[in-house]
Amino acid sequence: MAVQAAFIVPHPPIVLPEIGQGREREIAATTESFRAVAARIGELRPDTILVFSPHAVAYSDYIHISPGEEAEGDLAPFGAPGPLHATYDTELVRAIAAYCKAEGFPAGTLGERDPALDHGVLIPLRFINETYSDYKLVRISLSGLSREEHYRFGMLLNRCIEALGRNTVIIASGDLSHKLLESGPYGYVPEGPKLDKALTAAMERGSFWDFLTLPDALTDKGADCGLLSFVMMAGVLDCKAVKPRLLSYEGPFGVGYGVASFEVLGEDPGRNFLDQQKRDRMLDVRLRREAEDAYVRLARETLEAYVLTGKMPFLSPELPPELLYGQAGVFVSIKRDGRLRGCIGTIDPAKLSIAEEIRTNAVSAGTRDPRFSPVGPGELEELVYSVDVLLPPEPAEIGTLDPARYGVIVTSGLKRGLLLPDLDGIETVGEQITVAMKKAGIKPDDSYSLERFEVVRHY
Repeated sequence: MAVQAAFIVPHPPIVLPEIGQGREREIAATTESFRAVAARIGELRPDTILVFSPHAVAYSDYIHISPGEEAEGDLAPFGAPGPLHATYDTELVRAIAAYCKAEGFPAGTLGERDPALDHGVLIPLRFINETYSDYKLVRISLSGLSREEHYRFGMLLNRCIEALGRNTVIIASGDLSHKLLESGPYGYVPEGPKLDKALTAAMERGSFWDFLTLPDALTDKGADCGLLSFVMMAGVLDCKAVKPRLLSYEGPFGVGYGVASFEVLGEDPGRNFLDQQKRDRMLDVRLRREAEDAYVRLARETLEAYVLTGKMPFLSPELPPELLYGQAGVFVSIKRDGRLRGCIGTIDPAKLSIAEEIRTNAVSAGTRDPRFSPVGPGELEELVYSVDVLLPPEPAEIGTLDPARYGVIVTSGLKRGLLLPDLDGIETVGEQITVAMKKAGIKPDDSYSLERFEVVRHY
């Protein structure tokens, strides 16, 4: 057996008596669960422990694996000086980096900025080392890549572990919601407790599907810390039968602490959650394309032709008259795996027809949005599109705005920022104005005027 077990653990420094100064007693169940995890690892006696940490070196588009022969770190910033030393499994690290390079996956040992072990690693190792220390470490960061990519990386890790025959334990380090209590350090939102209820239920059932599919609105508003760690762990355990157990959950300080164990029992091809998710999404894409109207079809076919041939197709004279002869500002939005992949538009019409507006903005959204790399041919079948046709804007005051109904345009001098209506994660007028101002580079203390507009949205 290669991967023997995996554990989800939090990393609150306050759990250590020298830092908690008595307050650690308020999370006694978490402490006992840590000790149970450490005892089990002592029984398993793994060759290597992989720790996924949200506080290691992180990049938006690259998963970092700590290089070198060894590392150490301490908790001095939290009031507990004294180093903890770890020896890295350099053979496994090299194998993972080489495998990722061969597969074209964006992960490896480049870009080490701080070799010191972070508290996402140090807290679990403090407990583990009390029971067992005859192991080597692999420390892996999280990134700005999607949940699906973290799961896929976990699958790559498992292949390397099995190829080298390492007896391995996985530690997915991460706290749950940071917004459970008004008295907590990050405040309270209703999504905080809802997120923790969903995450702990998934841990208890071993439902890694939930880790992949929890709505972004819930995870973003709930301010989780460890979800990507859990997703990467789930990838390592892809197609494996596991015995799940939720050991404890607490949140007295306003941050959720969950501890769970997943003993590997053997193989289970039915637990291929990434494949299942992809099949569901591809079905959704197919159904959407069967139902798309002329606006969305024009955007999709234009971008597909441009990506594959470098040219836009001829404009069909069979398009509806309003597309051929009407004029309006248009935004084209593209998503992949439920996440934005590009969005470009015009506030005022810049072309002679809505059709030309859509064609131009579809190509720009797919290939020239500065936030994203250009869409490649291999992505085309997974993309979904929406087209927003802007109605004429009108002057507005804050009290007349409604982010569910109206988009907003914020103008300050020559700077002009726009935000479409009814966007995920934008629930208040204040949030809508703030995001529009940031897009335009308008500072909070700059004077500005507001306009509102409605859109006709085509899916």
